[in-house]
Amino acid sequence: MASLLTDPLFEISGRGPSTNKNYYNCVVTKDDVIWRWWMISPRAVYRLSKPGQLIMSHEDFLDDNKLQNDIRTIFGYGALQYTKALCQGQFDYLARLPDSLLLQIVNHLEIEDVGQLGRTSRRFRQLCGSEEFWEQAVRRCCKTVSPEVPALAQEVGWRSIFFTNKLQLQKLISRRRLRAEEEKTELTPEKRSETSRSALKPVAEVEHTMEG
Repeated sequence: MASLLTDPLFEISGRGPSTNKNYYNCVVTKDDVIWRWWMISPRAVYRLSKPGQLIMSHEDFLDDNKLQNDIRTIFGYGALQYTKALCQGQFDYLARLPDSLLLQIVNHLEIEDVGQLGRTSRRFRQLCGSEEFWEQAVRRCCKTVSPEVPALAQEVGWRSIFFTNKLQLQKLISRRRLRAEEEKTELTPEKRSETSRSALKPVAEVEHTMEG
């Protein structure tokens, strides 16, 4: 699992609180915590000040109450807790997996659990709402998927396809087929009625396991 870790493990930058205009950067690598600062002030005495840098091991950081207090003051309590957790070896391996592997894992969850997972972070919200995930979900639940289904999904989305019952899905495909025929040629009312009846025939190749 350690091979999944890439440097840096965590990085955050920003200005100090309102009374402190300096700029700060905190980087956590596999071995060290790197603390950098830039003096920003209109006073001439600070104009030639060089950036500062402090590098210490994870163990030393956990014993440095002053630096911990600086991180909490500038970046907030959450950033401090996350930095300390990394220094204690508490790595968030799941969040570091590639999307392709995460999708394989998510596809083994029940849909209700996918909804809960999507609320845990921005990345999981995007992943659980992606077209790629819902396409896989449709293909997993269907015995076969006709070539017309992906074309329909481009219009309504794979998530909509997943939650559409079999009969309604057939109707949507039939309407799309009819529009395509009308675009190819101008139909007389008689031919339009005949084409409509033909298009409304059951789409046998679309097998959808969900019932409306």
